[in-house]
Amino acid sequence: MSGHSKWSTIKRKKGANDAKRGKIFTKIIKEIIIAAREGGGDPETNARLRLAIQNAKGANMPKDNIERAIKKAVGSDADNYMEISFEGYGPGGIAVFAECLTDNNNRTVASVRSAFNKHGGKLGTNGSLSSLFDRKGVFLIRNEGFNREEVELELIDAGAQDFESDEDTLTVTCAMEDFGSVNRKLGELGIEPEEAGLKRIPNNTRKLDLESAKKVMRFIEGLEDDDDIQNVYHNLEITDELAEELGNS
Repeated sequence: MSGHSKWSTIKRKKGANDAKRGKIFTKIIKEIIIAAREGGGDPETNARLRLAIQNAKGANMPKDNIERAIKKAVGSDADNYMEISFEGYGPGGIAVFAECLTDNNNRTVASVRSAFNKHGGKLGTNGSLSSLFDRKGVFLIRNEGFNREEVELELIDAGAQDFESDEDTLTVTCAMEDFGSVNRKLGELGIEPEEAGLKRIPNNTRKLDLESAKKVMRFIEGLEDDDDIQNVYHNLEITDELAEELGNS
């Protein structure tokens, strides 16, 4: 299993506790609000909102929370979120890319800069890591109720490139331009992903010794706990030894 899948699995298990769950809901609600504000409150005609609702359902968000977020977005008192991103290097020279949705740019800039400085990292300019990550479609599917071989063949025809699984989930990866067709094929097959979206996947990963890697992950987890930060991507190799340490922490 790749580092991306290992870390996703660990995060999913940690996200079962109430505190993490609340933060996950906060991030999803922000995505629903900005999607509905920009494209309208009808998911039938707003693909970004449709995807955000899909992810909300995958995270077991109550229907009332979803509907309130949409109503808030199309109302006059909607929060004015903006999308910004940060690129730089964390401890050990690990490349880090953070995507944010914020209603206060100054607060977010100060918070992210402080996190980088505290952990011995260095912020770079936008685009400085563009050659290190590829944007790809990633789908996280509950690994039950279907014939995996048949589903994989159907998804390959729709553009899927890679499949990885653990005891609970199947992770499907495709090129960015094939995201829509793979998502539609899953719908035709009656499979609703727990999570779907465009992710930044590192072209190559960097391996560090265990203690250095744990420092990096403390930095990453600190960024992910920031309510303004939606997604954090990095090119640290998640070894089996590191995955075990993180799973037990």
